[in-house]
Amino acid sequence: MPELSIAPLYDDRVSEFLKLARVGHLATAGGDANPHNVPLCFWFDGAGHFYFVIDQKPKRRAGLKLKRMRNIAANSRVALLIDHYEEDWSYLAYVLVHGAARMVDDANEYMLALRNLRDKYPQYRAMTLSLANNPMVRIDAERVHVWGERFAPPPAKPA
Repeated sequence: MPELSIAPLYDDRVSEFLKLARVGHLATAGGDANPHNVPLCFWFDGAGHFYFVIDQKPKRRAGLKLKRMRNIAANSRVALLIDHYEEDWSYLAYVLVHGAARMVDDANEYMLALRNLRDKYPQYRAMTLSLANNPMVRIDAERVHVWGERFAPPPAKPA
């Protein structure tokens, strides 16, 4: 049985929303407490873990020198926001995940997450990504908040 604080992740509607979502927004803060927020590609494993890899898209810095990675090294507390916007506001929704981030150093875990990231994002299939050169992070969800009509319980049937 999932912990109450992350129970929304086990709702089929939330899982489907996360599976289809193309981008998340990662919030980190370093030892100086200055917030930093970046969009990223992610994979949700269905069991309370979110993964992202430092890919080969152009960046000012590489690997562990990126601000998000330096922040995680200094302060593992992160938030990940996955949202959906449409002009018809009845379709607005978001999932906000608070948790702890850590580097993935196990080769089997890395390859499993990478395979799933490649399945979700075809652009990754053309990239040479490896444990040695492309750090991967796992976020362990500790508290989850969902919002939006799509996540509301169905109306009660009249007796």
